[in-house]
Amino acid sequence: MSTIIYCFSGTGNSLNVARETAKCLGDSKVVSISRAINSDIDLSADRIGIVFPVYVWGVPNIVCDFISKLKKSDKYFFSVVTFGGSPGKTNIQLKEMLRKQGIELKAGFGVKMPGNYIPMYGARPKEVQDKLFSEAKNKITSISEYIKNNKSGAIEAGGLIMNLLGSFAYTFGIKSMRKADKNFYADEKCDMCGICEKVCPVKNIELVDGKPVWQGRCEQCMACLQWCPQEAIQYGKSTANRIRYHHPQTNASDFIG
Repeated sequence: MSTIIYCFSGTGNSLNVARETAKCLGDSKVVSISRAINSDIDLSADRIGIVFPVYVWGVPNIVCDFISKLKKSDKYFFSVVTFGGSPGKTNIQLKEMLRKQGIELKAGFGVKMPGNYIPMYGARPKEVQDKLFSEAKNKITSISEYIKNNKSGAIEAGGLIMNLLGSFAYTFGIKSMRKADKNFYADEKCDMCGICEKVCPVKNIELVDGKPVWQGRCEQCMACLQWCPQEAIQYGKSTANRIRYHHPQTNASDFIG
């Protein structure tokens, strides 16, 4: 059976999960949501996957926009969300969004990965990352077996208290996210390479006199900051001395084009 996996990723966690899932399933291709969203979305495969990171215990803005453009379908839809703390109600939220489009989410899973949200914390120690990667690989194998057998019903979520708190946080947090790019800036280390502009999934960065200027439609994916080879992009006052992170099996070129 053929599979198309639509993926949103800024620093590689979700991209790696999508790629590994595609390998396990076979006859699969991974398509960037940010590239697919502005054209007719291909639902011709037997199975359709949606892979993305959890944002404030919910679905990122760009994925919400993507879902709103899907047409009614009876194909086998599944999701895999990546998270650093808890998946919250993300898969439950996605299931309801898809239902409104005339689509049934057959299965929704979560894979824990090292966090990338550097405004709050730096990269985890390598041994912690390696443990998470190993556990993620095993989880992807079990997820893929479930999907191969066309099973349905598994919708993974966080605990009750976390889901309640997460729903409250999401309602307020997701609305302000796109304008939160006012905290980004390039410091004196910027050599005007332009990588930040190229890796942004929503073309939110314009170069003015060679320096990045953010345009107020940010996804907070941290691609610009984490992929900067000079570590010149900062967010507020907290990131200058924090260790950067991207998934080790991805590189900046995966996000360009």
